[in-house]
Amino acid sequence: MLRSRTRRAVIREWMALPPAQRRTGEQATAFAKGAIARHALPRSRLTPQTVVMAWLRPRTGRA
Repeated sequence: MLRSRTRRAVIREWMALPPAQRRTGEQATAFAKGAIARHALPRSRLTPQTVVMAWLRPRTGRA
């Protein structure tokens, strides 16, 4: 439950950014680092940045 709420919150924040700020992978990486600091992610084998980037990757570059 915590994971899905966190995922939805991160994706909402990402999609709320202007399209010019969410076009590249570098912008997604910078956003992911900030999102990790703002949100508590549940334990996982993967690094938190890998998890957040997997959530953002399909939405990166959308106009």
